[in-house]
Amino acid sequence: MKRILITGAAGFLGSHLCDRFIAEGHHVIGMDNLITGDLKNLEHLMQLERFDFYHHDVTKFVHVPGKLDYILHFASPASPIDYLKIPIQTLKVGALGTHNLLGLAKEKNARFMIASTSEIYGDPLVHPQTEEYYGNVNTIGPRGVYDEAKRFQESITMAYHRFHGLDTRIVRIFNTYGPRMRLNDGRVIPAFMGQALRGEDLTVFGDGSQTRSFCYVDDEIEGIYRLLMSDYTLPMNIGNPNEITIKDFAEEIVKLTGTDQKIIYKPLPKDDPLQRQPDITKAKEILGWEPKVGREEGMRKTFEYFKTLSKHELQKTEHRDFSDRNKK
Repeated sequence: MKRILITGAAGFLGSHLCDRFIAEGHHVIGMDNLITGDLKNLEHLMQLERFDFYHHDVTKFVHVPGKLDYILHFASPASPIDYLKIPIQTLKVGALGTHNLLGLAKEKNARFMIASTSEIYGDPLVHPQTEEYYGNVNTIGPRGVYDEAKRFQESITMAYHRFHGLDTRIVRIFNTYGPRMRLNDGRVIPAFMGQALRGEDLTVFGDGSQTRSFCYVDDEIEGIYRLLMSDYTLPMNIGNPNEITIKDFAEEIVKLTGTDQKIIYKPLPKDDPLQRQPDITKAKEILGWEPKVGREEGMRKTFEYFKTLSKHELQKTEHRDFSDRNKK
């Protein structure tokens, strides 16, 4: 039985990772400051002997007693609404938080993985995006706080790997969806599904010709798990290469939900990437991994999850604790 620390454990991907490692028979320590995470995602684990939860901000000193075999750093705001509201916290969790956890991994002699992102490619000039592409990022734009936090994460992780010999992994995560996503968090799928369930028109930014590639959460977790257990130490794309325009995707949502909403168009946000499609050649060849869940099946499962939410949850707007202590 391994002992694993997962930061961002109360978030979408973090909570699914907790489930996976519990299912594999390991002891999981979840850590989250709950700025964007939700303890509801972990309620089913709280009574287990092999699960512990620490309410803690990783930008502060991190101490975990006892041995640790793996540390997975998945703590970070991950949606535009979040990182535009708390830009400094986003930078700090990518910089200070990563530094703190790398130090902990070095102390514990633990394997360390960071959750990087397709956003390190910015608005790409190379399509599809390979791991060798350095990106096209506006460092001082509104999205730069997230993009540069993740790029720094990769740099410092590789520095610890090369200088200290730390055993590290870097996963570049592309758009992922599934149960436990938050409604109204600014990402495409929960935004569209929330609007459909409330009977609102679907909002497309720009002309809808921009593309995304959506990976179902079960596939994403499997890819992350395989990368962690592999010997590969350079960044690796884990995502679904099945690309679709946002306009076509909105039409799929209307068909899926059986609603008759219109699709309305608003101006494209600054630096919003026009193309997203991972090249997953490395994941196929090194991990033997590729997505298994088709978009139709995955979207149906996700829609069924959103339908279980209460009317209050569907109607509420995003309210988070953005007090001075979180803005420092």
